[in-house]
Amino acid sequence: MRDRALASSLVTASQPDDILPTIAVTGSIATDHLMTFPGRFSEQLIADRLDRVSLSFLVDELVIRRGGVAANICFGMAALGLRPVLVGAVGADFDDYRSWLDRHGVDTESVHVSELRHTARFVCTTDTEANQIASFYAGAMAEARQIELGPVAERVGGLDLVVVSPNDPAAMLRHTEECRERGIPFAADPSQQLASMQGPEIWHLVEGARYLLCNDYEAGLIESKTGCSTGDLTAAVECWVVTRGAEGCSLYRSGQPPLQVRTVPETVKADPTGVGDGFRAGFLTGIAWGLPLERSAQVGCLLATHVLETVGTQEYALAPDSFRRRFADAYGAEAAAEVAAHFHAAAV
Repeated sequence: MRDRALASSLVTASQPDDILPTIAVTGSIATDHLMTFPGRFSEQLIADRLDRVSLSFLVDELVIRRGGVAANICFGMAALGLRPVLVGAVGADFDDYRSWLDRHGVDTESVHVSELRHTARFVCTTDTEANQIASFYAGAMAEARQIELGPVAERVGGLDLVVVSPNDPAAMLRHTEECRERGIPFAADPSQQLASMQGPEIWHLVEGARYLLCNDYEAGLIESKTGCSTGDLTAAVECWVVTRGAEGCSLYRSGQPPLQVRTVPETVKADPTGVGDGFRAGFLTGIAWGLPLERSAQVGCLLATHVLETVGTQEYALAPDSFRRRFADAYGAEAAAEVAAHFHAAAV
Protein backbone atom coordinates (compact mmCIF):
# COMPACT_ATOMS: atom_id res chain seq x y z
CA MET A 1 0.00 0.00 0.00
CA ARG A 2 2.88 2.41 0.62
CA ASP A 3 3.87 2.23 -3.07
CA ARG A 4 0.46 3.38 -4.21
CA ALA A 5 0.18 5.99 -1.48
CA LEU A 6 3.51 7.51 -2.44
CA ALA A 7 2.77 7.51 -6.15
CA SER A 8 -0.74 8.92 -5.75
CA SER A 9 0.19 11.58 -3.22
CA LEU A 10 -0.02 14.24 -5.92
CA VAL A 11 -3.70 13.50 -6.38
CA THR A 12 -5.79 14.99 -3.60
CA ALA A 13 -9.14 13.63 -2.47
CA SER A 14 -10.80 16.95 -3.31
CA GLN A 15 -9.93 16.74 -7.02
CA PRO A 16 -12.58 15.46 -9.44
CA ASP A 17 -11.60 12.45 -11.52
CA ASP A 18 -11.16 14.58 -14.66
CA ILE A 19 -8.76 17.05 -13.01
CA LEU A 20 -5.15 15.96 -13.01
CA PRO A 21 -2.25 17.44 -11.02
CA THR A 22 -0.47 20.43 -12.54
CA ILE A 23 3.18 19.66 -13.25
CA ALA A 24 5.73 22.29 -14.29
CA VAL A 25 8.85 21.11 -16.10
CA THR A 26 11.82 23.45 -15.88
CA GLY A 27 14.90 22.98 -18.03
CA SER A 28 16.47 23.34 -21.44
CA ILE A 29 14.63 24.23 -24.62
CA ALA A 30 16.79 23.92 -27.72
CA THR A 31 17.02 23.14 -31.41
CA ASP A 32 19.39 20.48 -32.75
CA HIS A 33 21.22 21.06 -36.04
CA LEU A 34 22.49 17.64 -37.13
CA MET A 35 24.80 17.19 -40.14
CA THR A 36 26.52 14.21 -41.73
CA PHE A 37 29.98 14.24 -43.31
CA PRO A 38 30.47 11.51 -45.97
CA GLY A 39 34.02 10.78 -44.92
CA ARG A 40 36.25 10.27 -41.89
CA PHE A 41 37.44 13.11 -39.69
CA SER A 42 40.63 11.20 -38.96
CA GLU A 43 41.72 11.46 -42.59
CA GLN A 44 41.63 15.26 -42.39
CA LEU A 45 43.80 15.57 -39.29
CA ILE A 46 47.57 15.94 -39.58
CA ALA A 47 49.35 14.56 -36.52
CA ASP A 48 52.06 17.25 -36.26
CA ARG A 49 49.64 20.14 -36.99
CA LEU A 50 47.00 19.56 -34.33
CA ASP A 51 48.00 22.79 -32.56
CA ARG A 52 46.85 24.77 -35.60
CA VAL A 53 43.69 23.06 -36.83
CA SER A 54 41.73 24.88 -39.53
CA LEU A 55 39.18 22.62 -41.19
CA SER A 56 35.92 22.91 -43.06
CA PHE A 57 33.79 19.87 -43.84
CA LEU A 58 31.39 19.75 -46.78
CA VAL A 59 28.35 17.96 -45.39
CA ASP A 60 25.68 16.24 -47.41
CA GLU A 61 22.75 16.44 -45.01
CA LEU A 62 21.31 18.89 -42.49
CA VAL A 63 18.41 18.03 -40.19
CA ILE A 64 16.97 20.55 -37.75
CA ARG A 65 14.99 19.04 -34.90
CA ARG A 66 13.20 20.34 -31.85
CA GLY A 67 14.85 19.38 -28.58
CA GLY A 68 15.84 20.36 -25.09
CA VAL A 69 15.19 18.14 -22.08
CA ALA A 70 12.27 20.10 -20.62
CA ALA A 71 10.53 20.46 -23.97
CA ASN A 72 10.98 16.74 -24.72
CA ILE A 73 9.51 15.74 -21.36
CA CYS A 74 6.56 18.09 -21.80
CA PHE A 75 5.86 16.76 -25.29
CA GLY A 76 5.73 13.19 -23.97
CA MET A 77 3.44 14.07 -21.08
CA ALA A 78 1.11 15.93 -23.42
CA ALA A 79 1.07 12.95 -25.80
CA LEU A 80 -0.34 10.91 -22.91
CA GLY A 81 -3.07 13.48 -22.21
CA LEU A 82 -1.60 15.79 -19.58
CA ARG A 83 -1.13 19.53 -20.03
CA PRO A 84 2.33 20.16 -18.55
CA VAL A 85 3.65 23.67 -17.97
CA LEU A 86 6.96 24.32 -19.74
CA VAL A 87 9.30 26.68 -17.87
CA GLY A 88 12.55 27.80 -19.49
CA ALA A 89 14.21 30.58 -21.47
CA VAL A 90 14.28 31.01 -25.25
CA GLY A 91 15.04 33.62 -27.89
CA ALA A 92 12.77 35.54 -30.25
CA ASP A 93 13.29 32.70 -32.74
CA PHE A 94 11.03 30.44 -30.65
CA ASP A 95 7.73 31.25 -32.42
CA ASP A 96 7.55 28.18 -34.67
CA TYR A 97 8.67 25.86 -31.88
CA ARG A 98 6.10 27.42 -29.51
CA SER A 99 3.35 26.84 -32.06
CA TRP A 100 4.35 23.17 -32.36
CA LEU A 101 4.26 22.65 -28.59
CA ASP A 102 1.00 24.56 -28.14
CA ARG A 103 -0.60 22.46 -30.87
CA HIS A 104 0.50 19.27 -29.10
CA GLY A 105 -0.94 20.23 -25.72
CA VAL A 106 1.96 21.89 -23.88
CA ASP A 107 1.37 25.07 -21.86
CA THR A 108 4.10 27.48 -23.02
CA GLU A 109 2.79 30.66 -21.39
CA SER A 110 5.53 30.63 -18.72
CA VAL A 111 8.44 30.44 -21.16
CA HIS A 112 10.73 33.47 -20.81
CA VAL A 113 11.72 35.16 -24.09
CA SER A 114 15.12 36.84 -24.16
CA GLU A 115 15.49 40.20 -25.85
CA LEU A 116 19.19 39.61 -26.53
CA ARG A 117 19.94 35.93 -27.17
CA HIS A 118 18.83 33.14 -29.46
CA THR A 119 17.28 29.89 -28.28
CA ALA A 120 19.90 27.35 -27.19
CA ARG A 121 21.36 25.40 -30.09
CA PHE A 122 23.21 22.12 -30.49
CA VAL A 123 25.23 21.85 -33.72
CA CYS A 124 26.75 18.45 -34.50
CA THR A 125 28.51 16.87 -37.47
CA THR A 126 28.86 13.08 -37.62
CA ASP A 127 31.24 11.21 -39.93
CA THR A 128 30.89 7.73 -41.46
CA GLU A 129 32.47 6.13 -38.39
CA ALA A 130 30.01 7.80 -35.99
CA ASN A 131 32.68 10.22 -34.71
CA GLN A 132 31.20 13.59 -33.85
CA ILE A 133 32.33 17.21 -33.69
CA ALA A 134 29.77 19.32 -31.87
CA SER A 135 29.15 22.67 -30.25
CA PHE A 136 26.45 23.77 -27.81
CA TYR A 137 25.33 27.39 -27.66
CA ALA A 138 23.51 28.05 -24.37
CA GLY A 139 22.14 31.38 -25.55
CA ALA A 140 18.92 32.38 -23.83
CA MET A 141 19.16 29.43 -21.45
CA ALA A 142 21.47 31.58 -19.31
CA GLU A 143 18.48 33.79 -18.51
CA ALA A 144 16.50 30.92 -16.98
CA ARG A 145 17.96 31.92 -13.61
CA GLN A 146 15.72 35.01 -13.75
CA ILE A 147 12.52 32.95 -13.75
CA GLU A 148 10.43 32.90 -10.57
CA LEU A 149 8.11 29.96 -10.00
CA GLY A 150 5.69 31.96 -7.85
CA PRO A 151 4.01 33.74 -10.80
CA VAL A 152 3.84 30.44 -12.68
CA ALA A 153 2.01 28.80 -9.77
CA GLU A 154 -0.33 31.78 -9.44
CA ARG A 155 -1.20 31.74 -13.16
CA VAL A 156 -2.15 28.05 -13.25
CA GLY A 157 -3.82 27.92 -9.84
CA GLY A 158 -1.00 26.15 -8.02
CA LEU A 159 1.67 23.58 -8.83
CA ASP A 160 1.53 20.00 -7.58
CA LEU A 161 5.05 19.10 -8.75
CA VAL A 162 8.02 20.89 -10.30
CA VAL A 163 10.55 18.93 -12.34
CA VAL A 164 14.04 20.46 -12.17
CA SER A 165 15.76 19.10 -15.26
CA PRO A 166 19.09 20.12 -16.90
CA ASN A 167 19.28 23.86 -17.40
CA ASP A 168 21.49 26.79 -16.51
CA PRO A 169 23.02 25.51 -13.21
CA ALA A 170 22.10 28.71 -11.35
CA ALA A 171 18.51 28.31 -12.53
CA MET A 172 18.40 24.72 -11.30
CA LEU A 173 19.59 25.75 -7.86
CA ARG A 174 17.15 28.65 -7.73
CA HIS A 175 14.15 26.57 -8.76
CA THR A 176 15.00 23.90 -6.20
CA GLU A 177 15.36 26.44 -3.40
CA GLU A 178 12.10 28.15 -4.34
CA CYS A 179 10.28 24.82 -4.29
CA ARG A 180 11.53 24.23 -0.74
CA GLU A 181 10.52 27.73 0.35
CA ARG A 182 7.04 27.47 -1.17
CA GLY A 183 6.48 23.87 -0.09
CA ILE A 184 6.09 22.61 -3.66
CA PRO A 185 7.13 18.97 -4.19
CA PHE A 186 9.91 18.64 -6.75
CA ALA A 187 11.63 16.01 -8.84
CA ALA A 188 15.41 16.29 -9.27
CA ASP A 189 16.71 15.41 -12.74
CA PRO A 190 20.24 16.89 -12.90
CA SER A 191 21.63 14.42 -15.50
CA GLN A 192 23.60 16.36 -18.13
CA GLN A 193 24.68 19.08 -15.71
CA LEU A 194 26.26 16.70 -13.19
CA ALA A 195 29.63 17.02 -14.93
CA SER A 196 29.72 20.79 -14.40
CA MET A 197 28.53 20.80 -10.78
CA GLN A 198 30.32 20.07 -7.53
CA GLY A 199 29.19 17.80 -4.71
CA PRO A 200 27.54 20.46 -2.49
CA GLU A 201 25.57 21.83 -5.45
CA ILE A 202 24.41 18.36 -6.45
CA TRP A 203 23.35 17.60 -2.89
CA HIS A 204 21.38 20.87 -2.83
CA LEU A 205 19.48 19.73 -5.93
CA VAL A 206 18.80 16.27 -4.53
CA GLU A 207 18.01 16.62 -0.84
CA GLY A 208 14.31 16.47 -0.08
CA ALA A 209 13.26 15.63 -3.65
CA ARG A 210 10.13 13.56 -4.05
CA TYR A 211 11.78 11.81 -7.00
CA LEU A 212 15.43 11.64 -8.06
CA LEU A 213 15.84 10.58 -11.69
CA CYS A 214 19.09 9.56 -13.38
CA ASN A 215 20.71 6.79 -15.40
CA ASP A 216 23.10 4.21 -13.96
CA TYR A 217 26.25 6.13 -14.96
CA GLU A 218 24.88 9.34 -13.47
CA ALA A 219 23.99 7.47 -10.28
CA GLY A 220 27.67 6.61 -9.84
CA LEU A 221 28.62 10.20 -10.57
CA ILE A 222 26.22 11.50 -7.92
CA GLU A 223 27.61 9.10 -5.32
CA SER A 224 31.20 9.94 -6.25
CA LYS A 225 30.79 13.72 -6.24
CA THR A 226 28.63 13.95 -3.12
CA GLY A 227 30.47 11.22 -1.21
CA CYS A 228 27.09 9.68 -0.39
CA SER A 229 26.18 6.01 -0.39
CA THR A 230 23.07 4.50 -1.93
CA GLY A 231 21.60 4.40 1.55
CA ASP A 232 22.32 8.09 2.11
CA LEU A 233 20.62 9.05 -1.13
CA THR A 234 17.54 6.88 -0.63
CA ALA A 235 17.16 8.44 2.81
CA ALA A 236 17.35 11.93 1.29
CA VAL A 237 14.57 11.43 -1.28
CA GLU A 238 11.23 9.63 -1.35
CA CYS A 239 12.06 7.57 -4.43
CA TRP A 240 15.27 7.24 -6.46
CA VAL A 241 14.69 6.06 -10.03
CA VAL A 242 17.72 4.76 -11.94
CA THR A 243 17.31 3.89 -15.63
CA ARG A 244 19.52 1.14 -17.02
CA GLY A 245 19.05 1.21 -20.79
CA ALA A 246 17.96 -2.12 -22.22
CA GLU A 247 17.82 -3.55 -18.68
CA GLY A 248 14.92 -1.28 -17.68
CA CYS A 249 15.07 0.62 -14.41
CA SER A 250 15.40 0.28 -10.63
CA LEU A 251 13.39 2.14 -8.00
CA TYR A 252 14.89 2.61 -4.55
CA ARG A 253 13.08 3.65 -1.36
CA SER A 254 14.50 3.85 2.11
CA GLY A 255 13.93 0.70 4.15
CA GLN A 256 12.34 -1.24 1.29
CA PRO A 257 13.68 -3.69 -1.30
CA PRO A 258 14.33 -2.18 -4.74
CA LEU A 259 11.72 -2.52 -7.47
CA GLN A 260 13.04 -3.75 -10.82
CA VAL A 261 11.10 -2.93 -13.99
CA ARG A 262 12.07 -4.49 -17.31
CA THR A 263 11.99 -2.52 -20.53
CA VAL A 264 9.70 -3.01 -23.53
CA PRO A 265 11.43 -4.61 -26.57
CA GLU A 266 11.71 -2.26 -29.53
CA THR A 267 10.59 -3.13 -33.05
CA VAL A 268 13.42 -1.03 -34.52
CA LYS A 269 16.27 0.93 -32.99
CA ALA A 270 16.04 4.21 -34.92
CA ASP A 271 17.59 6.87 -32.65
CA PRO A 272 18.47 6.76 -28.92
CA THR A 273 18.37 10.56 -28.52
CA GLY A 274 15.72 11.60 -25.99
CA VAL A 275 14.94 8.10 -24.72
CA GLY A 276 15.58 9.16 -21.12
CA ASP A 277 13.30 12.15 -21.55
CA GLY A 278 10.59 9.82 -22.83
CA PHE A 279 10.95 7.63 -19.74
CA ARG A 280 10.60 10.64 -17.46
CA ALA A 281 7.50 11.81 -19.32
CA GLY A 282 5.84 8.43 -18.98
CA PHE A 283 6.85 7.90 -15.37
CA LEU A 284 5.60 11.34 -14.29
CA THR A 285 2.36 10.87 -16.20
CA GLY A 286 1.76 7.59 -14.40
CA ILE A 287 2.36 9.38 -11.11
CA ALA A 288 -0.14 12.08 -12.12
CA TRP A 289 -2.69 9.38 -12.96
CA GLY A 290 -2.31 8.05 -9.42
CA LEU A 291 -0.71 4.77 -10.48
CA PRO A 292 1.71 2.96 -8.14
CA LEU A 293 5.42 3.47 -8.68
CA GLU A 294 6.05 0.20 -10.49
CA ARG A 295 3.20 0.78 -12.93
CA SER A 296 4.34 4.37 -13.53
CA ALA A 297 7.83 3.11 -14.36
CA GLN A 298 6.30 0.65 -16.82
CA VAL A 299 4.53 3.53 -18.57
CA GLY A 300 7.89 5.29 -18.70
CA CYS A 301 9.60 2.24 -20.21
CA LEU A 302 7.01 1.90 -22.98
CA LEU A 303 7.14 5.60 -23.86
CA ALA A 304 10.95 5.42 -23.92
CA THR A 305 10.69 2.57 -26.44
CA HIS A 306 8.44 4.70 -28.66
CA VAL A 307 11.12 7.40 -28.66
CA LEU A 308 13.83 4.85 -29.49
CA GLU A 309 11.81 3.65 -32.48
CA THR A 310 11.54 7.17 -33.94
CA VAL A 311 14.10 9.53 -35.43
CA GLY A 312 13.67 12.77 -33.50
CA THR A 313 12.75 13.36 -29.87
CA GLN A 314 9.27 14.74 -30.60
CA GLU A 315 8.28 12.96 -33.80
CA TYR A 316 6.32 10.02 -32.39
CA ALA A 317 2.55 9.66 -32.05
CA LEU A 318 0.69 7.47 -29.56
CA ALA A 319 -2.44 5.46 -30.31
CA PRO A 320 -4.27 4.25 -27.17
CA ASP A 321 -5.18 0.84 -28.63
CA SER A 322 -1.65 -0.07 -29.75
CA PHE A 323 -0.21 1.39 -26.55
CA ARG A 324 -2.50 -0.90 -24.54
CA ARG A 325 -1.61 -3.96 -26.63
CA ARG A 326 2.11 -3.41 -26.24
CA PHE A 327 1.68 -2.77 -22.53
CA ALA A 328 -0.23 -6.04 -22.17
CA ASP A 329 2.43 -7.95 -24.10
CA ALA A 330 5.16 -6.58 -21.84
CA TYR A 331 3.49 -6.45 -18.43
CA GLY A 332 0.24 -8.43 -18.61
CA ALA A 333 -3.43 -7.79 -19.32
CA GLU A 334 -4.29 -6.65 -15.81
CA ALA A 335 -1.55 -4.00 -15.84
CA ALA A 336 -2.62 -2.85 -19.32
CA ALA A 337 -6.24 -2.46 -18.23
CA GLU A 338 -5.18 -0.31 -15.29
CA VAL A 339 -3.19 2.01 -17.55
CA ALA A 340 -5.73 2.04 -20.39
CA ALA A 341 -8.43 3.36 -18.08
CA HIS A 342 -6.39 6.56 -17.75
CA PHE A 343 -4.88 6.79 -21.23
CA HIS A 344 -8.20 6.33 -23.03
CA ALA A 345 -9.82 8.99 -20.87
CA ALA A 346 -6.92 11.35 -21.43
CA ALA A 347 -6.64 10.74 -25.16
CA VAL A 348 -10.31 11.23 -26.04
